Amino acid sequence: MSIVMNLFYTGPEGQAKEFAKEMVASGLVAQIRHLEGNLGYDYYLSLENPNTILLIDKWANQAALDRHHALNMARISELREKYHLTVTACRYEEKTVPAKDSKYLKES
Repeated sequence: MSIVMNLFYTGPEGQAKEFAKEMVASGLVAQIRHLEGNLGYDYYLSLENPNTILLIDKWANQAALDRHHALNMARISELREKYHLTVTACRYEEKTVPAKDSKYLKES
């Protein structure tokens, strides 16, 4: 069962977006995506709150997430501080979509 983290980064005008840009430009996002057990690491802009960026962070298991934290959280925390961001999170253990809900999906 995989783990999905939704992290909401919020800060002063434009700072969350700048944080995400630096994460990508520095190569840190690419490095994280190549870690064993990483299943996804993507940033999204909020249409309703331009001062918030959503990170959907997906891992194969807790051990993979723990390795990511050990390797990368010091640098990520530095960047959070640089851009004066607050962070809230929701954690999910991903299961398959129930058949009764899958009828609402359209996959490519």
